[in-house]
Amino acid sequence: MTHEQAPIDTTRMSIPKKIAARAAELREQLHRHAYQYYVLDDPLIPDAEYDRMMRELQALEAEYPALRTPDSPTQRVGGESLDAFEQVIHRVPMLSLDNALDEEEFRHFDRRVRERLKYDGPIDYTAEPKLDGLAINLRYQDGVLVQAGTRGDGVHGENVTANVRTIAAIPLRLFGEGYPDLLEVRGEIFMPRQGFEALNERVLKAGGKPFANPRNAAAGSLRQLDPKITARRPLSFYAYGWGEMSVERLADGYRDSLRHLASWGVPVSSEMRAVPGVDACLAYFADIGARRGALPYEIDGVVVKVDSLDEQERLGFVSRAPRWAIAWKFPPREELTIVEAVEFQVGRTGAVTPVARLKPVEVGGVTVSNATLHNIGEVWRKDVRAGDTVFVRRAGDVIPEIVRVVLDRRPPDARPVELPRYCPVCGSDVILPEGEAIARCTGGLYCPAQRKEALIHFASRKAMDIDGLGEKLVDQLVEKGLARNPADLYRLTLEQLIGLERMGGKSARNLLAALERSKSTTLERFLYALGIREVGEATAKGLARRFGSLEAIEQADEEALQQTPDIGPIVAAHIAGFFRQQHNREIIQRLTDEAGIHWPDVEKPDADNLPLVGKTFVITGKLSQPRDHFKTLLEAAGAKVSGSVSKKTDYLLAGEDAGSKLVKAQTLGVTIISEAELPALLGDR
Repeated sequence: MTHEQAPIDTTRMSIPKKIAARAAELREQLHRHAYQYYVLDDPLIPDAEYDRMMRELQALEAEYPALRTPDSPTQRVGGESLDAFEQVIHRVPMLSLDNALDEEEFRHFDRRVRERLKYDGPIDYTAEPKLDGLAINLRYQDGVLVQAGTRGDGVHGENVTANVRTIAAIPLRLFGEGYPDLLEVRGEIFMPRQGFEALNERVLKAGGKPFANPRNAAAGSLRQLDPKITARRPLSFYAYGWGEMSVERLADGYRDSLRHLASWGVPVSSEMRAVPGVDACLAYFADIGARRGALPYEIDGVVVKVDSLDEQERLGFVSRAPRWAIAWKFPPREELTIVEAVEFQVGRTGAVTPVARLKPVEVGGVTVSNATLHNIGEVWRKDVRAGDTVFVRRAGDVIPEIVRVVLDRRPPDARPVELPRYCPVCGSDVILPEGEAIARCTGGLYCPAQRKEALIHFASRKAMDIDGLGEKLVDQLVEKGLARNPADLYRLTLEQLIGLERMGGKSARNLLAALERSKSTTLERFLYALGIREVGEATAKGLARRFGSLEAIEQADEEALQQTPDIGPIVAAHIAGFFRQQHNREIIQRLTDEAGIHWPDVEKPDADNLPLVGKTFVITGKLSQPRDHFKTLLEAAGAKVSGSVSKKTDYLLAGEDAGSKLVKAQTLGVTIISEAELPALLGDR
């Protein structure tokens, strides 16, 4: 969208050319961003950036009034209508509000109000949350909703009546009696947090692009050409004013006027409060700000209005906003800044997480210099690169995150981020299993970043069962450098343990005895204790039974590992990757050779005596015993039992009421057997 601007004779008006050029640039940028925000519902910059540009232009026009052109964004309210909707005309213009960005600016607003009213005492204000949604005008004729229009440019809006009728919060007919023959209700259509999260979840499952925030979701939902789509969106509404009416007033004050609307079935905010004077306004702002995250909807500030309608009339309007109201905004939770670098951190479970190092910027009153990128899949999806200008948001007012990249500000030398091949902490291989978004370090027993988690898991009851070695004690051992890996636990001395906090002689001796007892274990417990990614008790047991020895497991490739029941390509990759690391094998050797951890020999099944080795089964339908009973029988005969039918399935064991799995097996030509036919396959088993 472009805007023709009349040339200004800067020489005649004594306006420096540099100032005139900057004003023209600001007008063009603000027009563009207003179009993106109001018309396309796709803002390119945060609200805080837009507000700063608007205030700069206002300041220039105040200093040089000749710069103020009829098409200046300072002289208008919003955006233009979409051609797809009919136009509505607001006979009483829908104006926007001036903003206060801090306490000083709010106090200045209050001072102006009192000066204009020639009033020394506290003004009776009304305060309510500033909802982050889409302004709407609802026209009721004889109590029936006949038209709904967006604000648009304040005079011309979009007719979205069919869509608004689908919003349950908006009454199609007013309740009770006493309402005017003609009544225009004004308020905000918004999307509650819970509905927004559920909507984005559905969009992602369908392979679509999620909405950036509830405001965009609400605007996009309201402006669908098909009302059926709007009807499926979780929209709500609160009223905050009125437009054209067939009566002069509903009441003498703002609060009482809204109470009349509420009595006729129009929703108003339950957070609306009387706030007499500045101190009450400050208290309300602090209270609602503290509860902001717990509210069921997004707000970006507080709206404060002079309550008396007589006083409102005396105060009047400026060109685009009333003098009797102000929007006191919270510190912005979104800002623009530059990504200076993307680095990788390793978490306690081995997750390799990218972190953006940012040019410091204040977001929501806090200086932010780092932002999480969650995982490498997120980096690639958002295409974040060093040098990019990005939106930064404090998610839930706490954790900074990058929302998206401003692509038209990308420098030409920006390069895509690559996943490191080796762990930045310990140098082990970093793997990204197919189909996963989270990369992981394979140095589980060795990596300092994973040290505490590895030790706690190693000592747990279902692993090595080292009684007395809890989380707090592990913290002390790691912090004092006494345990860098599980093998170090078996080198602890009585003197070292007694020197720890809350560790007396008896407790120290008990722990040493527990360590000694743990040396006699089983292969499956030892495998589980190693903390290999996705190797739980059942998988460890299956590996022990399948291979019979630790050496055989260490030497097995991924294809051989997948012959173990319940081990697919992802788990096989985790196991093989773990044992490929030399330092993991060295720690295992220290545990077995130096510490003396041992276990009885595992009787490896004779493959020649297992009739179903290499065969894959799927079980479905109602059988005489639970499915786990038949799974155990099949695995004992060497079979692999899968949860889904595929081309690799050899047999489908089908009971009564078999459903889609039976149909798929028939389609793929899989052999289908009944429970009565199973003994013949199992042989003596």
